[in-house]
Amino acid sequence: MTSNASTPVCPSLARRRVCAWLAGTPVLTAPSWVAAASAARRFEPRPLAWREFELTTRVEVHSHEGPTRVWLPVPSIDSGYQQSLESRWSGNASRVRLTSDAAYGARMLVAEFDAHVVRPTLELTSRVRTRDRATDWSRPTPARLDPAAQRAWTQPTELMPTDGIVLETAREVTRGARTDVEKVRRLYEWVVRTTYREPQVRGCGVGDIKAMLETGNFGGKCGDINALFVGLCRAIGVPARDVYGIRLAPSAFGYRELGGNPANLKSAQHCRAEVFLREFGWVAMDPADVGKVMRLESAEWIKDPQHPLVAPVYRGLFGGWEGNWLGFNMAHDVALPGSSGPRLGFFMYPQGEGPGGRFDPLDPDRFKYTITAREIGAV
Repeated sequence: MTSNASTPVCPSLARRRVCAWLAGTPVLTAPSWVAAASAARRFEPRPLAWREFELTTRVEVHSHEGPTRVWLPVPSIDSGYQQSLESRWSGNASRVRLTSDAAYGARMLVAEFDAHVVRPTLELTSRVRTRDRATDWSRPTPARLDPAAQRAWTQPTELMPTDGIVLETAREVTRGARTDVEKVRRLYEWVVRTTYREPQVRGCGVGDIKAMLETGNFGGKCGDINALFVGLCRAIGVPARDVYGIRLAPSAFGYRELGGNPANLKSAQHCRAEVFLREFGWVAMDPADVGKVMRLESAEWIKDPQHPLVAPVYRGLFGGWEGNWLGFNMAHDVALPGSSGPRLGFFMYPQGEGPGGRFDPLDPDRFKYTITAREIGAV
C-alpha cells in the first residue's frame, strides 16, 4: 500500500476507520452546524435559573442470607452547574455512615445489616440544584489548571489506557489540528460518527475502550462511548473526565431520549463528559447522547448527525448539556469500603454485597431498588 497526504496508511481495523473518516468526512465548523439546525427541532441549553430537586433511592435486599452491606452514591459535585446540598436516610441498617472515596472524593452512603435483619432496607434522599450549561465559543476566557489537576485528569485508569492503540487513534484523528478546541472537536465528531448506541448492552456499559478499538466493536452505551471520548482526549494531553449521574426530569426541548421519568428513574443513570480547554476552562460534552438520539429518538436509525432531528443535539452537546440531570461523582476504579469484591470501573448504580459476594445491581429479583425525583422548583 502506498500513501499520500490525503490517504494515510492504516493497518489496524480501528485505524482504517480513522482514515476513512479523515478522507471522507469534512471537519464541521460551527456555522455549518447552525445551518443544519435551522430547519430542525430546537436544543439550546442556557445557564439561567437554577432548578432544585430531591432524589430518593430506596433499596430492599431479597433472599437475605447473613450480613449484608449496601453502598449508595451521594451527589458530590459543587460547581457552576450543580450544588449538592444535604442528604438524609432511614431504614433498618445496623450501622450507617457517610464517607468518600479517597482518590476522587466521591461521596457514598454505606449501610451494614447484621445477619438477624430480616429484610435489609435503606432509603436515601438527596437535595441538589442544577442548571443548564452552554459555551459561548465566540468569547474565549483563558483558564489554567494546576499541575496536580493536570496530571489527575490526563492519567490512565484500569479501563481507560492512554497509550498503544488509544494514543495512535487520538493522534490520527487530530492530525493537523493545532488548538485544544480543534483537537477536541475532531475527537467529538469522530466518536459520534464511529460509535453507535447498542440497546442490548446491559446498564450503561463497561467502558473498556482498548477492547473497543482493538475489536472494532463500537456499539455501546454512555459508559462506553463517553469513556472512549475521554480516553482519547487524555491520550493527547487534554484533561478530560467522565461525570457519572442520573437523569431527573423530561427534556425541556421535547427529546424523549434526553430525559427521565421522575416517577421511575431506575434505568435513568447516565454519564457525561467534560474537557478542560485552555481557552474556555471546563467544558461540557456528551457524544453518547448524540448517538442515543440517532438510534432511539425515532423509529428510523439515523446514521447522519446532520439529520434535522439530530443536528441541534449534535451542536448543543459540544459545549453544553441540559440541567435535567445531576452528577454523582467523577470517580474511576472505585474500591467500596468494607467490600470483599473487585473495584468498580465507575460508581453510578446502587451496590450491595452479602456472604455470597457482590449483588448484580441490574437484577431486581434479588437486589431491588427504586429511584424517584421530585422537582421543588426554580431558585
